[in-house]
Amino acid sequence: MIEIVKHTLWHGIIDTLVLLPFLYLAYLLLEWLEHSATEKIEANLRKAGKAGPIVGAGLGMIPQCGFSAAAASLYAGRVISLGTLLAVFLATSDEMLPILITGGIPLPRILLILGVKVVVAVAVGYLVNFFYHPSLADAEGMDLCEKEQCHCERGIWLSALHHTLRIALFIFLVNVAVGGVVEWLGEDTLAAFVSDAGIFTYIVTALLGLVPNCAASVVLAELYVEGVLSMGGMLAGLLPGAGIGSMVLFRQNRPQKQNVIILCLLAGIGILVGAVLDAIVAVF
Repeated sequence: MIEIVKHTLWHGIIDTLVLLPFLYLAYLLLEWLEHSATEKIEANLRKAGKAGPIVGAGLGMIPQCGFSAAAASLYAGRVISLGTLLAVFLATSDEMLPILITGGIPLPRILLILGVKVVVAVAVGYLVNFFYHPSLADAEGMDLCEKEQCHCERGIWLSALHHTLRIALFIFLVNVAVGGVVEWLGEDTLAAFVSDAGIFTYIVTALLGLVPNCAASVVLAELYVEGVLSMGGMLAGLLPGAGIGSMVLFRQNRPQKQNVIILCLLAGIGILVGAVLDAIVAVF
């Protein structure tokens, strides 16, 4: 048991340290994009109109939950449609992309995963807008998101470092947890358990994805990299996952009943898409 703990901790430390330079460069770029283009992005969401789901899905695909928070605020003010909001939430990748890249997942498979998220986001966005299209209010000057959480006052260098250290801690903890479970149970046993869980696997990952924190995407992506989760199982959780966007939605949007329905809809979409995707992969 002690040997398993030592081995797991050592690998967790090494695996996390190796990621730090890549994570910092990625977050530095993302911080620069977010701080230099935030106003343009929000303006594009406001003016997107019928193209809202496409624009929302494109923005959500960028690994930064700030856009989902902005979309939630815009929807609370009825500046964007429900379809556009869902497109942003479903496409939001949060911490998934950096982990898949640094985890050695082949580029074609990463593009496939992103493609599935975008296609589902756009399709759901237009479908919802077709059936549900109340008039949108003019909400000029509304507070788009709680930017004090972005640490903008520190500059992009320190802000990127903050994000890097925060996600590195999550990655380390997840690496240790996942590594410990895999070492204790064995990869074959764990993989068999997850695969035998059937539909319950997608339900569990979908509920995990609804957690309003980047830790959910870290756990799901790490489990996929480790081979514990299938692509469908991972996407069942990543599709409903919108980072802090859902938290902002519950804080700003009324009625609360609508927010619950939105989360249930996101979870249902994740479960359905995950199960269908795995079924298709199994056939081919």
